[in-house]
Amino acid sequence: MKIAILSRNKKLYSTRRLIEACEQRGHEPVVLDALRTYMNITSNKPEAHFKGEELPYFDAVIPRIGASVTFYGTAVLRQFEVQGSFPLNESVAISRSRDKLRSLQLLARKGIGLPNTGFANSPDDTQDLIKMVGGAPLVVKLLEGTQGIGVVLAETKKAAESVIEAFMGLKANILIQEYIKEANGADIRCLVIGGKVVASMKRQAQAGEFRSNLHRGGSASLIKITPTERQTAVKAAQVMGLNVAGVDLLRSERGPLVMEVNSSPGLEGIEKATGKDVAGMIIEFIEGNAKPHKTRTKGKG
Repeated sequence: MKIAILSRNKKLYSTRRLIEACEQRGHEPVVLDALRTYMNITSNKPEAHFKGEELPYFDAVIPRIGASVTFYGTAVLRQFEVQGSFPLNESVAISRSRDKLRSLQLLARKGIGLPNTGFANSPDDTQDLIKMVGGAPLVVKLLEGTQGIGVVLAETKKAAESVIEAFMGLKANILIQEYIKEANGADIRCLVIGGKVVASMKRQAQAGEFRSNLHRGGSASLIKITPTERQTAVKAAQVMGLNVAGVDLLRSERGPLVMEVNSSPGLEGIEKATGKDVAGMIIEFIEGNAKPHKTRTKGKG
């Protein structure tokens, strides 16, 4: 198969591993920078071009689209979908998961466990917002933040008020979430492929830090998850419509709580922590599912 990998940097660990997995299985991978890929939107013969040349038909497309280029990246992926290429994750599903507020509302509608979350527009509602999520300590999150950037732990009510009012004063969209103390600065990353959890790891924040992201100095280790955690991760990925997802869970006194569903999960941490060939599993999934014009949304946007 001819497989396009939408990635801005072919030297990144995840991209390198996907290239290796494609080649090991006899496929032809082509790495394309989504921001250098452009399109001719026409009814007769929709085209995608890259650096002055028309691109051939791809049997499948693996989107590794960064959060900062979601709008353009999903537009490029959608063009390949129009041409009939099989997307590992569909453009609509990626857009859905990248909107933190929308994704939480969809998960809540399906009864999936979540930290109590508040969202408001006016600073006048700050007092009730804090009360709504159970008071301080609480977590304030920028809607556009990634990799733990724009996430603040407010340990007192006064600190929470100050942080919320500061963000609102800058016209930033923020979520207010309860702080799950019993998680002890740890979360669980479950890697879901095709409706199955194929690998999972525990991410532990370093001393003095509450964010467990590996980019922020967190450590990763192998963990055995419970059947409930497994079911929650699978269901969360399905609600988003993602074939491949990194589902981040917190262990709480009331069961597993979904923090986030990531449509482009990094492979380095989970492969090194578990010793599993996740990249190979992704290509295996494509082999079993890639068919022309096989998308669930059928152009519904």
